[in-house]
Amino acid sequence: MANTIKKRGQKYIKKFSRASRKVGEEGKEHIKENFIKRLSHVENIRLLVLEWVLLVGALIMMASAQAFWFGDSYAENTFTTGGTYTEATIGEVNSLNPLFATTSSEKVLSKLMFGTISTNDASGHPGVGLAESIYASNSAKTWTVKLRDNLKWSDGTPITNEDVLFTIDLIKDPVVSSIYDASLSGVKVTTGENGEIVFNLATGYADFISALNIPVVPKHILEGADRKTLVENDFSIMPVTSGAFSYNAAQSSAGEDKTYYLSANTDYYKGRPLLNSFAIHTYTNKNDIINAINNGSVTATAELSEVDAEKISSGQFIQKNSSLNSGAFIFFNMSRENTKNQELRAAIRQGLNLDKIRSAAPETLSLNYPLISSQINVTAFPSIPEHNFEAAKEKIAQLAAEKQIHLDIATVNSGYLPNVAEVVKTELEALGFEVNLSSYEENQEFITNIISKRSYDILIYEIELGADPDLLPYYHSSQASAGGLNLSNYRDTLSDDLLIGARDTLDESLRIKKYESFLERWVNSVPAIGLYQPNLTYFYNKNVRTFSNDVRLVTPLDRFCDITDWAVNKTTKNKTP
Repeated sequence: MANTIKKRGQKYIKKFSRASRKVGEEGKEHIKENFIKRLSHVENIRLLVLEWVLLVGALIMMASAQAFWFGDSYAENTFTTGGTYTEATIGEVNSLNPLFATTSSEKVLSKLMFGTISTNDASGHPGVGLAESIYASNSAKTWTVKLRDNLKWSDGTPITNEDVLFTIDLIKDPVVSSIYDASLSGVKVTTGENGEIVFNLATGYADFISALNIPVVPKHILEGADRKTLVENDFSIMPVTSGAFSYNAAQSSAGEDKTYYLSANTDYYKGRPLLNSFAIHTYTNKNDIINAINNGSVTATAELSEVDAEKISSGQFIQKNSSLNSGAFIFFNMSRENTKNQELRAAIRQGLNLDKIRSAAPETLSLNYPLISSQINVTAFPSIPEHNFEAAKEKIAQLAAEKQIHLDIATVNSGYLPNVAEVVKTELEALGFEVNLSSYEENQEFITNIISKRSYDILIYEIELGADPDLLPYYHSSQASAGGLNLSNYRDTLSDDLLIGARDTLDESLRIKKYESFLERWVNSVPAIGLYQPNLTYFYNKNVRTFSNDVRLVTPLDRFCDITDWAVNKTTKNKTP
C-alpha cells in the first residue's frame, strides 16, 4: 500500500515538472515574440510612449499632492500627556504649609498641592472637594461632611477624618495663627455616629460651605510638631500633599527668584493630571514677569493686568479676561470728619460721572451694588440717583460753608485702580474739593498702615464678594475695627440685623428679602459706590491648553478647578469616521 502511494506521488511530481518546464518555455517565447522583438518598433511610437509616461507621472504627482493637501482632513492635533507648565507668580515663599499661605506664590502652591474640604466648581458655585458630600441642617447651624473613599496623601497614607479634625484643631489654636482661624471661630467639630465629620455652629450660617474651602494637612506628619514654631517645621520645606501635584524640588535663580517643581499626583482624587509636572517661578515684581514672558522663560501668568498688555512683545502669548466675583468700590470712611456727613457722600455720588470713571477700566462689567446677580436672585434693586454735576456741586458748596474740603484718597498699584483713582481725583476737584491721591503697593505694610488704621477719607479698592453673598464682613458694625473688613466703618443697627438674618437662613426667598432691604439702606447711607467687576487677565502661550473658557471664576485661584485637563504636549491622531 505504501509503495503504491509512493509511486503515484512520484508520477504526479514528474507530470508537474514537465508542465512547469513547458509553461516556462512558452512564457519565454511569448516575451521574446511580443516584447523583445518589438522593442525595435518603439522608435516609431516614441511620442505616444512619452505621452503615456508623462500622463502616468502626472497622475502619480496629483495623487501624492492630494494625499499631502488633504491629510489634515483625516488627522487632528490633540493634547496628550507629558510636559511641564511653568507659571510666573509674585511674592516670596516663606512656607509651603498651606495654613500660612499669604503671598500670591504661596496661595498658588497651596492650591496646586493641597485638596480642600469644599471648593468652587466650574459653574462658580460652592461644591465638594475632598468631601463626597456636605449638607446642612434646617437651621444651618449643623453641617455634616463625609469624605470621599480611598483618598491618599502623596506618601501613600490614607486621608481620614482624623486628618480633618487635626487640621481644624490646628487652625483654631491661637498659638498657630493660621490664616483660616476667622472662618472657624466659634465652631465645634466632632465625629458623627456614621463616621461623618460634624460642624456645630453657634448661629446659622447659610454659606458655611464656602468657609470649608480650607486645605487639610496630614496628622501623621505634624502631630508631634511644636505648634509655636509650626511654620518653621520641615513640612514647610518638604510637604506631603493631597492635591493635583506633589512637591518635588526647589531651585534658586538669579536675585531673589526661585522655582518650585511639582510632579503629577497619581493618587489625586480627580485623576492624574495630563501634565507631568508644574513649575512655579516666583518673582519680586511685574517687570521681571513681563521680561520672562517676552523671552519665553514661562508658560503663563495671572499676575498682570490689561494695562500690561502693550508691554508683551512675544507673538507666542495671548491673553484672556475672565470676570471675577469681586468688586471695585469707592469706600467712604464714615468715621472721618470730611466724609462722615451722609448728605455730602450722596452729593459726591450724584456729582461723579461713573461712566467716565468706568471707562478707565475697559472690558469690565459695571457694578452698582455689593451683590452680583449670579450670587442670588435679587430682582428689586433700589434706584440710584442719576448723575447731575451742577446740582451736586451746588449742594457740596452749601455743605462746605464756603470752605474747601480736603480729601485723602488711597488706592493700590494694581490693575486699573491707579487709572480709576486719577479720574476720581479729577472729578472731585471739579466738584470743588482739594484732593490728595496716594497709590501704594499692595503688601502687608499697606494693610497695617492704611487699611487697619483706616488712614483715608476715600479708599478705591477691590474686594472679593464670594460665590454666595455674605456682606457681613464688609458692612456689619462688628467688623468696623482694625482687624475687620468694614472698610467704610459703616455702623447701622438695622443693617446689622438684616445681614445676620440673611446669613442665618437657608430660605432663599427670605434671604432675598433681607438683602433687598439692606440694599435700600446701603444706597441711602452711601457707605460706598460700586464701580465694576475686576477681571482675571491671564497671559499664556498659545500652544498650550489652560483653563476652559467655560469656567466661571469666583477668585483667581479657581482657574485651577480643571487643572487635570491642562496640557502642553500635542500629538496627531487620525479622526474616527
